[in-house]
Amino acid sequence: MNIKFLSLASGSSGNCYYLSNGNTSILIDGGLGIRSVKKIFKEHSMSLDEVKAVFVTHDHADHIKAIGHLAGKHNIPIYATPEVHSGMQRSYCMTEKLCESIKRYINKGETVKLDDLEITCFEVPHDSTDNVGYSINICGHVFTFITDIGRITPTIAEFVNKSEYLVMEANYDKSMLDSGPYPTHLKERIACGNGHLCNKELAEFISNNFPPNLKKLWLCHLSKENNHPELALKTVEIALREKNIIVGKDIDVIPLRRTTPTGIFEL
Repeated sequence: MNIKFLSLASGSSGNCYYLSNGNTSILIDGGLGIRSVKKIFKEHSMSLDEVKAVFVTHDHADHIKAIGHLAGKHNIPIYATPEVHSGMQRSYCMTEKLCESIKRYINKGETVKLDDLEITCFEVPHDSTDNVGYSINICGHVFTFITDIGRITPTIAEFVNKSEYLVMEANYDKSMLDSGPYPTHLKERIACGNGHLCNKELAEFISNNFPPNLKKLWLCHLSKENNHPELALKTVEIALREKNIIVGKDIDVIPLRRTTPTGIFEL
Protein backbone atom coordinates (compact mmCIF):
# COMPACT_ATOMS: atom_id res chain seq x y z
CA MET A 1 0.00 0.00 0.00
CA ASN A 2 1.15 3.53 -0.77
CA ILE A 3 0.97 6.43 1.65
CA LYS A 4 -0.87 9.51 0.41
CA PHE A 5 -0.47 12.87 2.11
CA LEU A 6 -2.28 16.10 1.30
CA SER A 7 -2.12 19.41 3.11
CA LEU A 8 -5.45 21.14 2.46
CA ALA A 9 -4.13 24.34 4.07
CA SER A 10 -1.55 25.23 6.69
CA GLY A 11 -1.62 28.62 8.37
CA SER A 12 -3.49 30.94 10.71
CA SER A 13 -6.51 30.95 8.36
CA GLY A 14 -6.95 27.20 8.65
CA ASN A 15 -5.13 23.89 9.08
CA CYS A 16 -6.16 20.49 7.80
CA TYR A 17 -4.13 17.47 6.67
CA TYR A 18 -5.16 14.22 4.97
CA LEU A 19 -3.26 10.96 5.40
CA SER A 20 -4.16 7.59 3.87
CA ASN A 21 -2.70 4.19 3.09
CA GLY A 22 -5.45 3.38 0.58
CA ASN A 23 -7.39 1.40 3.16
CA THR A 24 -7.66 3.79 6.11
CA SER A 25 -7.87 7.58 5.71
CA ILE A 26 -7.77 10.18 8.48
CA LEU A 27 -7.62 13.94 8.90
CA ILE A 28 -5.37 15.81 11.28
CA ASP A 29 -7.35 18.89 12.34
CA GLY A 30 -10.31 20.43 10.54
CA GLY A 31 -9.69 24.16 10.62
CA LEU A 32 -11.01 25.12 7.18
CA GLY A 33 -14.55 26.08 6.29
CA ILE A 34 -16.47 22.96 5.34
CA ARG A 35 -17.13 24.26 1.81
CA SER A 36 -13.39 24.55 1.25
CA VAL A 37 -12.83 21.05 2.59
CA LYS A 38 -15.48 19.58 0.28
CA LYS A 39 -14.17 21.54 -2.72
CA ILE A 40 -10.60 20.31 -2.20
CA PHE A 41 -11.75 16.72 -1.72
CA LYS A 42 -13.74 16.92 -4.96
CA GLU A 43 -10.81 18.44 -6.88
CA HIS A 44 -8.62 15.54 -5.78
CA SER A 45 -11.26 12.86 -6.48
CA MET A 46 -11.56 12.01 -2.80
CA SER A 47 -14.64 11.47 -0.65
CA LEU A 48 -15.27 12.42 2.96
CA ASP A 49 -17.07 9.09 3.26
CA GLU A 50 -13.63 7.45 3.20
CA VAL A 51 -12.39 9.37 6.25
CA LYS A 52 -12.42 7.12 9.32
CA ALA A 53 -11.56 9.77 11.93
CA VAL A 54 -10.30 13.27 12.63
CA PHE A 55 -7.48 13.73 15.16
CA VAL A 56 -7.47 17.23 16.67
CA THR A 57 -4.24 18.81 17.91
CA HIS A 58 -5.82 21.67 19.91
CA ASP A 59 -8.91 23.83 20.15
CA HIS A 60 -7.87 27.07 18.41
CA ALA A 61 -10.30 28.19 15.71
CA ASP A 62 -7.89 27.61 12.81
CA HIS A 63 -7.78 23.91 13.72
CA ILE A 64 -11.42 23.11 14.53
CA LYS A 65 -13.66 25.24 12.30
CA ALA A 66 -15.16 22.30 10.37
CA ILE A 67 -15.07 19.71 13.15
CA GLY A 68 -18.75 20.04 14.08
CA HIS A 69 -19.90 19.60 10.48
CA LEU A 70 -17.54 16.67 9.81
CA ALA A 71 -18.92 14.90 12.87
CA GLY A 72 -22.58 15.89 12.60
CA LYS A 73 -23.16 15.63 8.85
CA HIS A 74 -20.63 12.93 7.93
CA ASN A 75 -20.63 10.92 11.15
CA ILE A 76 -16.83 11.00 11.41
CA PRO A 77 -15.48 10.21 14.90
CA ILE A 78 -13.42 13.00 16.48
CA TYR A 79 -10.36 12.06 18.52
CA ALA A 80 -8.93 14.56 21.01
CA THR A 81 -7.77 14.75 24.61
CA PRO A 82 -10.50 15.31 27.21
CA GLU A 83 -9.29 18.89 27.66
CA VAL A 84 -9.42 19.64 23.92
CA HIS A 85 -12.92 18.16 23.71
CA SER A 86 -14.00 20.47 26.54
CA GLY A 87 -12.38 23.43 24.79
CA MET A 88 -14.18 22.64 21.53
CA GLN A 89 -17.51 22.48 23.33
CA ARG A 90 -16.89 26.00 24.66
CA SER A 91 -15.50 27.42 21.42
CA TYR A 92 -17.41 30.23 19.71
CA CYS A 93 -16.28 29.07 16.28
CA MET A 94 -17.87 25.63 16.55
CA THR A 95 -21.57 26.34 16.18
CA GLU A 96 -22.26 22.63 15.65
CA LYS A 97 -21.30 20.95 18.90
CA LEU A 98 -20.29 17.31 19.16
CA CYS A 99 -22.64 14.73 20.57
CA GLU A 100 -21.07 12.34 23.05
CA SER A 101 -21.46 9.33 20.74
CA ILE A 102 -19.12 10.83 18.13
CA LYS A 103 -16.38 11.80 20.59
CA ARG A 104 -13.34 9.63 21.02
CA TYR A 105 -10.92 10.34 23.85
CA ILE A 106 -7.17 9.93 23.58
CA ASN A 107 -4.70 10.77 26.32
CA LYS A 108 -1.17 12.03 25.95
CA GLY A 109 1.21 9.09 25.80
CA GLU A 110 -1.54 6.78 24.55
CA THR A 111 -1.56 4.83 21.27
CA VAL A 112 -4.83 3.98 19.56
CA LYS A 113 -5.24 1.46 16.76
CA LEU A 114 -7.54 2.48 13.91
CA ASP A 115 -7.80 -0.38 11.43
CA ASP A 116 -4.19 -0.73 10.24
CA LEU A 117 -2.94 2.61 11.61
CA GLU A 118 -1.40 3.18 15.03
CA ILE A 119 -1.67 6.77 16.27
CA THR A 120 0.29 7.99 19.29
CA CYS A 121 -0.62 11.25 21.01
CA PHE A 122 2.10 13.30 22.73
CA GLU A 123 2.30 16.63 24.53
CA VAL A 124 3.54 19.82 22.87
CA PRO A 125 3.78 23.36 24.33
CA HIS A 126 1.28 25.90 22.97
CA ASP A 127 -1.14 28.40 24.51
CA SER A 128 -4.51 26.71 24.07
CA THR A 129 -6.60 24.53 26.39
CA ASP A 130 -4.42 21.52 25.66
CA ASN A 131 -2.02 20.71 22.85
CA VAL A 132 -0.71 17.54 21.26
CA GLY A 133 1.19 16.18 18.31
CA TYR A 134 0.52 12.86 16.60
CA SER A 135 2.95 10.16 15.52
CA ILE A 136 1.39 7.65 13.15
CA ASN A 137 2.64 4.22 12.21
CA ILE A 138 1.41 3.76 8.65
CA CYS A 139 2.53 0.99 6.29
CA GLY A 140 5.48 0.34 8.58
CA HIS A 141 6.61 3.98 8.38
CA VAL A 142 6.45 6.76 10.97
CA PHE A 143 4.63 9.97 9.99
CA THR A 144 4.62 12.74 12.61
CA PHE A 145 2.59 15.96 12.89
CA ILE A 146 3.82 18.80 15.12
CA THR A 147 1.83 21.84 14.06
CA ASP A 148 1.85 24.59 16.74
CA ILE A 149 4.67 24.64 19.28
CA GLY A 150 6.45 27.31 21.30
CA ARG A 151 9.66 25.39 21.86
CA ILE A 152 11.35 22.02 21.39
CA THR A 153 10.89 19.69 24.35
CA PRO A 154 12.55 16.33 25.06
CA THR A 155 9.24 14.63 24.19
CA ILE A 156 9.09 16.38 20.81
CA ALA A 157 12.74 15.50 20.16
CA GLU A 158 12.00 11.85 20.93
CA PHE A 159 9.16 11.63 18.40
CA VAL A 160 11.00 13.63 15.75
CA ASN A 161 13.94 11.24 16.02
CA LYS A 162 11.68 8.30 15.13
CA SER A 163 10.16 10.02 12.09
CA GLU A 164 10.56 9.19 8.44
CA TYR A 165 8.02 11.79 7.35
CA LEU A 166 7.62 14.94 9.43
CA VAL A 167 5.23 17.92 9.35
CA MET A 168 6.64 20.56 11.70
CA GLU A 169 6.09 24.23 12.36
CA ALA A 170 8.27 27.02 10.95
CA ASN A 171 5.96 29.89 11.83
CA TYR A 172 8.01 33.08 11.68
CA ASP A 173 11.29 34.75 10.91
CA LYS A 174 12.48 36.57 14.02
CA SER A 175 13.67 39.71 12.24
CA MET A 176 10.39 39.99 10.33
CA LEU A 177 8.41 39.57 13.55
CA ASP A 178 10.54 42.11 15.44
CA SER A 179 10.23 44.77 12.72
CA GLY A 180 6.67 43.93 11.70
CA PRO A 181 3.34 45.63 12.46
CA TYR A 182 2.13 43.36 15.26
CA PRO A 183 1.56 45.00 18.67
CA THR A 184 4.12 44.23 21.36
CA HIS A 185 1.86 41.90 23.34
CA LEU A 186 1.21 39.74 20.25
CA LYS A 187 4.90 39.61 19.35
CA GLU A 188 5.66 38.47 22.88
CA ARG A 189 2.91 35.84 22.76
CA ILE A 190 4.24 34.42 19.47
CA ALA A 191 7.88 34.32 20.57
CA CYS A 192 7.36 32.98 24.09
CA GLY A 193 7.88 29.34 24.91
CA ASN A 194 4.18 28.56 24.51
CA GLY A 195 3.61 30.40 21.24
CA HIS A 196 5.10 29.43 17.90
CA LEU A 197 8.41 28.14 16.56
CA CYS A 198 10.62 30.32 14.36
CA ASN A 199 12.56 29.26 11.28
CA LYS A 200 15.93 29.40 13.04
CA GLU A 201 14.81 27.30 16.01
CA LEU A 202 13.50 24.56 13.73
CA ALA A 203 16.56 24.72 11.46
CA GLU A 204 19.05 24.48 14.31
CA PHE A 205 17.16 21.66 15.98
CA ILE A 206 16.81 19.53 12.83
CA SER A 207 20.40 20.09 11.72
CA ASN A 208 21.83 19.29 15.17
CA ASN A 209 19.52 16.33 15.78
CA PHE A 210 18.95 14.96 12.30
CA PRO A 211 16.67 11.88 12.48
CA PRO A 212 18.47 8.88 10.99
CA ASN A 213 15.55 7.80 8.79
CA LEU A 214 14.01 11.18 7.89
CA LYS A 215 13.07 11.38 4.20
CA LYS A 216 10.75 14.38 3.95
CA LEU A 217 10.20 17.46 6.08
CA TRP A 218 7.18 19.67 5.43
CA LEU A 219 7.33 23.15 6.97
CA CYS A 220 3.87 24.03 8.28
CA HIS A 221 1.89 26.95 9.74
CA LEU A 222 3.98 29.67 8.07
CA SER A 223 2.91 33.18 9.05
CA LYS A 224 1.61 35.42 6.27
CA GLU A 225 2.94 38.58 7.91
CA ASN A 226 6.16 37.31 9.47
CA ASN A 227 7.56 34.71 7.08
CA HIS A 228 8.03 33.71 3.45
CA PRO A 229 8.14 30.13 2.14
CA GLU A 230 11.46 30.80 0.41
CA LEU A 231 12.95 32.26 3.58
CA ALA A 232 11.83 29.33 5.74
CA LEU A 233 13.23 26.84 3.21
CA LYS A 234 16.54 28.70 2.87
CA THR A 235 16.99 28.92 6.65
CA VAL A 236 16.58 25.16 7.02
CA GLU A 237 18.65 24.43 3.92
CA ILE A 238 21.63 26.48 5.14
CA ALA A 239 21.58 24.91 8.61
CA LEU A 240 21.47 21.40 7.14
CA ARG A 241 24.24 22.14 4.65
CA GLU A 242 26.52 23.19 7.53
CA LYS A 243 26.12 19.61 8.78
CA ASN A 244 26.77 18.17 5.28
CA ILE A 245 23.09 17.28 4.82
CA ILE A 246 22.00 18.32 1.34
CA VAL A 247 18.38 19.24 0.62
CA GLY A 248 17.21 17.50 -2.54
CA LYS A 249 19.72 14.69 -2.05
CA ASP A 250 19.65 13.57 1.58
CA ILE A 251 16.20 14.97 2.39
CA ASP A 252 13.32 16.82 0.75
CA VAL A 253 12.13 19.99 2.50
CA ILE A 254 8.79 21.44 1.37
CA PRO A 255 7.09 24.57 2.72
CA LEU A 256 3.32 24.01 2.84
CA ARG A 257 1.01 26.62 1.32
CA ARG A 258 -1.00 28.68 3.77
CA THR A 259 -4.42 28.80 2.10
CA THR A 260 -4.33 26.31 -0.77
CA PRO A 261 -3.54 22.59 -1.05
CA THR A 262 -0.01 21.25 -1.28
CA GLY A 263 0.11 17.72 -2.64
CA ILE A 264 -0.95 14.97 -3.13
CA PHE A 265 2.34 13.35 -2.09
CA GLU A 266 2.51 9.62 -2.84
CA LEU A 267 5.17 8.09 -0.62
